[in-house]
Amino acid sequence: MEEKSPFLCGVVEGFYGRPWSMDQRKVLFQWMQHWGLNTYLYGPKDDLKHRLLWREVYSPEEEGQLRTLIVEAESRGLRFVYSLSPGQDIVFSSSCDLTLLKRKLRQVSDLGCQAFAILFDDIDHSMCQADSEAFSSFAHAQVNVTNDMYRFLGEPPVFLFCPTEYCVIWTGNKVISRKLSVDCLAEVESVLRRPPLIWDNLHANDYDSRRLFLGPFKGRETGLRSHLRGLLLNPNCEFEANYIPLHTLGSWYRAGEEERKDEDCEYCPDRALSAALQDWMEELNQPLQAGRQCSRADQRSATSTFRSKTPDGSEGPSGFRGAPAVAKLPVFPLNSSSPPTSPTKVNGEREGQDVDKLRANPPCQPNHQPPGSRPGAPSGGSRGQKAQGRGLCLGKGLLSESQVRLLVGLHYLPHEHGPSAQKLLQDLTWLKSNCDLVSSNSKKAPLKVDEWRGRASRFLSLCEDIAQLHCSVVGGANRAVLYDLYPYVWDLRNTALVAKAFICWLDGRVLGDSSTLGSWRNCFHLCGKTTGVDLPGVESEPWAFKGGVSGEVQMLLPIGSSSELFSHPPPLFPTSRLYNVRPYHSKDKVELYRMVRQLHLRTQGGQESTCAHPDIIGDRCLGPCLALCPEYSFILEDELGVCGCVLGIQDVRSFAKRCQATWLPAMRDKYPTKGGNTHPNVQDLIQMMEEDQGEYPDSLLYHFPSQLRLDALPELVDVSVSRTLLTALLTALKANGSQGVFCEVQPTDRQRLEFLTKMGFLEILRGEARSREGVVLGRLL
Repeated sequence: MEEKSPFLCGVVEGFYGRPWSMDQRKVLFQWMQHWGLNTYLYGPKDDLKHRLLWREVYSPEEEGQLRTLIVEAESRGLRFVYSLSPGQDIVFSSSCDLTLLKRKLRQVSDLGCQAFAILFDDIDHSMCQADSEAFSSFAHAQVNVTNDMYRFLGEPPVFLFCPTEYCVIWTGNKVISRKLSVDCLAEVESVLRRPPLIWDNLHANDYDSRRLFLGPFKGRETGLRSHLRGLLLNPNCEFEANYIPLHTLGSWYRAGEEERKDEDCEYCPDRALSAALQDWMEELNQPLQAGRQCSRADQRSATSTFRSKTPDGSEGPSGFRGAPAVAKLPVFPLNSSSPPTSPTKVNGEREGQDVDKLRANPPCQPNHQPPGSRPGAPSGGSRGQKAQGRGLCLGKGLLSESQVRLLVGLHYLPHEHGPSAQKLLQDLTWLKSNCDLVSSNSKKAPLKVDEWRGRASRFLSLCEDIAQLHCSVVGGANRAVLYDLYPYVWDLRNTALVAKAFICWLDGRVLGDSSTLGSWRNCFHLCGKTTGVDLPGVESEPWAFKGGVSGEVQMLLPIGSSSELFSHPPPLFPTSRLYNVRPYHSKDKVELYRMVRQLHLRTQGGQESTCAHPDIIGDRCLGPCLALCPEYSFILEDELGVCGCVLGIQDVRSFAKRCQATWLPAMRDKYPTKGGNTHPNVQDLIQMMEEDQGEYPDSLLYHFPSQLRLDALPELVDVSVSRTLLTALLTALKANGSQGVFCEVQPTDRQRLEFLTKMGFLEILRGEARSREGVVLGRLL
């Protein structure tokens, strides 16, 4: 690069994963122009002709798109840098490969590109025999080819080079560096004898499918500029997630410009974040479709508050607030699938009918338990009535500033959580560590118990906020943002549902140290660590501990190491329905009995017996667990009421003895065989109740001492919620010492088997399990 060339600051599209669309790149250029950034480097790893098929020239159609992109960048005052990554299979000593490399670069040069980069990152260090004979080292081979290309292109003013060791285009002391300081750059500069260019991976998320980074550009002093030729940010794969990162990068760059003019302008990440949030609020609430097409042309120009110069010098709305609709190019590259522009159905016909009912009789807004009360009190009421404490997002609304701050705080930076995430993890850690205050045999002082429950109430409130955030993102007008952010918001919602249910369950249900089955203290000593693999005094790369906030919450739960319980792809059509998972309460019995009776009538018939004795189905399917071990029962409810449940038995052997002693005699009294009023089908069900309590082999119960049953209404199409419900029970069983669980499914029960398969239940338990005839087993170790 020429010594007097300007400081390059902007974006490198250099991540692994689906490349951005042409429309998205045009919006990117509009953002960059408005925020004062000046350079875009094209280098998506999964563009085949950039990396894997680098020898192939672009087709005429691809040439046209690339030329349009170059012209668009130049019209915005941006430098377009085309990069090529031939290192995976190039033979450095091959004249044929060098000719093909020149042919490819010449093609792009003829399209109007004037800046180039040759990248040899992320490749094997070994050389073939021909190269080993021709060059003294791997570095020698790379430099030889790069210099040849530099001369071939006429020594362009901007020509970047990245060797395999990342030392010219540099990422910092780490691939993803928490901080970049003047001192560390001075050392690199002394070795290279010239300033490097930073390829900054601060917001890159292609190494972890559960992480997203919405936080500000941070940890880079503005004084770095005198030691650099440039800084290019390699951001999130999801285009819409990069508004705040790039907005704050522009603030950092402008602050450095002011410092060079001896003006007082210090960059503050928090102030830059606040400014970016204010601008993003308007962007979030605009009606954009997936891929960035505006649903109504120039709709936003009337409300735009920022103005900028257009390429022809006239004043017009800034590119990201009132730009005319771009040409209708393909939303995503042809080699990748495009998400639907808008969901045609959310939860099927039944959900649409339910929404219509709720519009006529809207549910009350969420209300949280007061400090000191037991978390998770039941809502009561039948399905179809409004559920107390629940809410439904109807239509497309606006995200509030507090919700956007919550969103950013939960998806902040690789090495740092935002305030909301810190609070979530701190409270969960404290509540778990101090749950002996509210254990089943606790004799702690009331003030200590109230402290635990008060903190639990605040934790549950934050989990409710996460559920409402998920609902608002789905119900928002900006579908482009929805489809980029939805998998992450959805994943965190499901994790928060489990954590919320677990904290509710801990109050009075966790066993004390005297329990023979195990204890909360021993269980939590073996699992739930959150330190990752960091060594004292050594900073790990962010991928050493995956999952972000969702992953850390997961690891704080007793079954956190069972990743298959938390891994499920989001639904194709995002749903805005709110769900709640909580422990069972005695008032739920009527609604649960009604639900299983409804399921029985749909699948098995038997209308006469249930009309004569409406409780008998519930007594057989749910009654023993609800009567003898209600502490291992969890309820799933939506805005319409109870829609699912999962029931568990901690120790099947002792449970069977209690059933024989108390439950079955009670059922014989409730359904007498004499008197002539008993329907024959009732007698069959009574006999089946007795058979249900049959003996299981010791070989089974030794490894799998616990049993469970899952039921849910067919309208529940969000499979992840039923899995979340199941995970809540497994967490409770594990916390009280269970090492394995089984579910009995008879081969003749075709409907139930199909239901469990649809819900993903069988796949969960088979993660670390084996199966035998009629039984599905799952290990909780």
